[in-house]
Amino acid sequence: MSKNNEMSGVKKQTFWRWYFLGGAGWNYEKMQGLGYYFSMLPLVKKCYQNEEDKKTAAMTELQFFNTNNTMAPIIMGVDNAIQEEKGIDAIDTVASLKTGMMGPLAGIGDTLFHVIPSTIIGSIASYMALEGSPAALILWILFGILRLGFMRSFFAMGYREGAKVVSELGNRLKKITKAANVLGIMVIGALVPSVVNAKFAYVFNMGEVTKSVQELADQIMPALAPALVVFFTYWMLGRKKMNSTRVTFLLVFVGIIAYNLKIFG
Repeated sequence: MSKNNEMSGVKKQTFWRWYFLGGAGWNYEKMQGLGYYFSMLPLVKKCYQNEEDKKTAAMTELQFFNTNNTMAPIIMGVDNAIQEEKGIDAIDTVASLKTGMMGPLAGIGDTLFHVIPSTIIGSIASYMALEGSPAALILWILFGILRLGFMRSFFAMGYREGAKVVSELGNRLKKITKAANVLGIMVIGALVPSVVNAKFAYVFNMGEVTKSVQELADQIMPALAPALVVFFTYWMLGRKKMNSTRVTFLLVFVGIIAYNLKIFG
């Protein structure tokens, strides 16, 4: 077997190990470090015959690592290319590149492949599921296939471009990230009245005059009550010592009180 074919096999092993088990070894000490080491182990074994070099490379790959799972293959591609070309002489460069790349790529990846897709696709799929449509599951499967395609492309890009990929990719993705954020806000705004079920229940009575607060709210802004619930939730999530679990329980508590006081129906 030629060296190129051998390294091609190593690259495939590296990618698929990360795809299936990259996050399996997560811990508070090194976070994704163990998963990254497990993924890069085939490269270490193939590139180094000297035991001391192998140990040095292994310890470098086992260092602290934490970034977005979808973007990590870029770093792995760069890592593969550098170690194939320079071997143990470039191990300090590999460590520096991992440290320098994982932060920026985490910010980009979390926005593009976690926050926005989870919000947009999750909201749409949830609404479809509430309507009894099996297409909700298919939507998530399609997103998973799309994400896999991006991951494979990122690995190939990292391997091909080496260290240059960080600056080039960052400039392109800034515009994509901004556009995706705008799209996410528009989709969520459109889904709020469909997903959040809240109405004002109070009815004003004085003599023969009867006026529903909900009717007044509709004249001011349709779906005002759902919008207020969303704004309240967003505001609470920004408070100290607040997390999604506490906010959920708080919304249940406030909802029960508001319902019994005839504020919301």
